[in-house]
Amino acid sequence: MINGIINIYKEEGFTSHDVVAKLRGILHFKHIGHTGTLDPMATGVLPVCIGSATKLCDMETAKTKIYEAEVLFGTATDTEDITGKVIKTLPVNCDEEQLKSSFKAFTGDIMQMPPMYSAIKVEGKKLYELARAGKTAEVAKRPVTIHSIELLDTVKDEKDLLKEARIRITCGKGTYIRSLCRDLGEELGTCACMKSLVRMKTGRFEIESAVTLSEVAKAAGEDRLSDVILPIDEYFNEYPVLSTKEEFDKLVRNGNPLRKREVTTCVDSTFYRVYDSCGDFCGIYFFDPADNKYKPEKMFLSM
Repeated sequence: MINGIINIYKEEGFTSHDVVAKLRGILHFKHIGHTGTLDPMATGVLPVCIGSATKLCDMETAKTKIYEAEVLFGTATDTEDITGKVIKTLPVNCDEEQLKSSFKAFTGDIMQMPPMYSAIKVEGKKLYELARAGKTAEVAKRPVTIHSIELLDTVKDEKDLLKEARIRITCGKGTYIRSLCRDLGEELGTCACMKSLVRMKTGRFEIESAVTLSEVAKAAGEDRLSDVILPIDEYFNEYPVLSTKEEFDKLVRNGNPLRKREVTTCVDSTFYRVYDSCGDFCGIYFFDPADNKYKPEKMFLSM
C-alpha cells in the first residue's frame, strides 16, 4: 500500500492532471491527487498526494507559495501569457525604478481579476471553456494575498527602458501570476504578459528536492519508492508525538477522542501526531481543554 507525498518537478507541456495520470500508470495506483494547478507552460514544484495522503491536498493547497516569473512588457495576449493570441501592443516608457515602485500597489491583501483562461467556474462552466467558445462572462475580482514581490533581473533597450523583467513572488493560494504580470503592465502605463513561470516552493516543498516523473519511474522500477515518497507523518514533523497505550489502540483506530490516561505522557501542545502502541501512524489530534481530551483533527489510517 502506498501512502505519502511526492515532490514532483512538473515539466513544461504537462498539465497537473497529466502528472497525476502518468503517476497512476507508473505506480499502478489510482488514489492520487495534486495540490494545486500549474499551467502547462509552467514548471516547478507540484506536490502529489498518494493514498491516505490525499486528505492533505486541501491543506497543502492553502500553503504559501514562491514563484519566479518572467514578464514581457508591451505585449498583451488573450491568455495573459505568451502562449496566447496577441491582442494588443503598446510602447514601453518605464524604467527599473518605476517597476520596483509599482510593486507596492500589489503587495498585501488585494483584489485581483482572474484571467479569462482559467478553471474558475461561472454558472457551472469553466472560464477557459467559455473563452475557447468565443464567449465572455462577468467575473468578479477575488481577494488574494501577495506577501512580497522582488525584482531579480531585467532586460532593457538602448534607452534603458524595460523590455522584460524576472520577478520573485511570495503569495497565498488563488493568486494568478499571469494576472499579476498583466496588472503590472497596466500600472506602468503599458501592457504586459507572462513569459515564463517556475514554482520554486509551496509549503515545505522546494524545487531543489523535486523529482521528475522519469526519476519516479526509475525508483519504482528499482523498488526504492521510499527514496522519493515523504511519509505522511513526516509532513507533520513539527508536532510532538502522542501514542496510545495498547489497550486503547481500538479507540484511536476508530478515530475516537482520547483521555490523558489512555495515552503516553506527552509535552503540552495544540496538535499532535498520534500513533497506536505498535507505532503505526493514525492521524493528527488536537487537545481540547474544555473537555480535557485529545480529539481527532484529521485521520490518516492506511488505505
